[in-house]
Amino acid sequence: MLWVLLALVAAALVAFLIWVNGQINHVDALSGAANTPGDTTLIVGSDSRDGWSASDTTEGQRTDTIMLLHDPEDGPTALISIPRDTLVDIPGYGQNKINASFSFGGAPLLVETVEGLTGLTMDAYLEVGFTGVEEIVDAVGGVELCLDYDVSDELSKLEWEAGCHVADGETALAFSRMRYSDPLGDIGRAERQRQVVAAVADEVLSPATILNPFQLIPVTEAGLDAFRVSDGTGVFDLAGLALTMNSALSGGAVTGTPPIASMGYDVPGVGSTVLLDDTKTDQFWTDIEEGNYEAGDEVGGVE
Repeated sequence: MLWVLLALVAAALVAFLIWVNGQINHVDALSGAANTPGDTTLIVGSDSRDGWSASDTTEGQRTDTIMLLHDPEDGPTALISIPRDTLVDIPGYGQNKINASFSFGGAPLLVETVEGLTGLTMDAYLEVGFTGVEEIVDAVGGVELCLDYDVSDELSKLEWEAGCHVADGETALAFSRMRYSDPLGDIGRAERQRQVVAAVADEVLSPATILNPFQLIPVTEAGLDAFRVSDGTGVFDLAGLALTMNSALSGGAVTGTPPIASMGYDVPGVGSTVLLDDTKTDQFWTDIEEGNYEAGDEVGGVE
């Protein structure tokens, strides 16, 4: 009887994995550039909508979240936020804000632009639609988020009383998007976005979710509907990425942004941009690639 039960459980697990693998949304994002040491994933939050229709690859997409997850051959994992207004060279378009590359050419051009900025080849690409943030957070029953000041932000619709609160999907989305009411602007938003990602990862990978099929299935459905990933990414690749990200967000990762020279550098025809410190940026990305920072370091930022 025990062997029969084990066989049924194994069959159910195999069926579940096959179902998940068949539901993954893929996008042609990677450049095919020569590999660089370690494993690097580009994580993007876009305004793409549910369904990932063909129109998602046309001009006009925007991204508020750009994060680079790098697991070096030796040293701590790094999760680096690249401010969306960072001034960069976009292949074929000249200098502009980095999120313009996503608008001009979708995932492939954004990947190529980030590779040009960092010198790192992207091994994987993960994109989450903004509406997906709400779905995933609601599927796990909300997440605890913390902010030490009151917020009433008209643009993001965030209403927040200083302290820690369990946020539903709508609130978590506003929490991660709020910008103009944050005294640190894009830097503060990047910190809150990492907080949301960490909170979601904790809930998704908790035993209460993984060991409860009545919780696991709706959470998986929400995630599959919200995410799309680079071609060739399968269910075990996603599991490995989730574990790496959760480990990175547990306090042992290098976090921060590239070194910033100015948060308000005006460029004619482009507007106010984030100007990186070109005297330090190359070494910064080398140190990220080689794992030269210490676990838990907060790096970069405004010098």
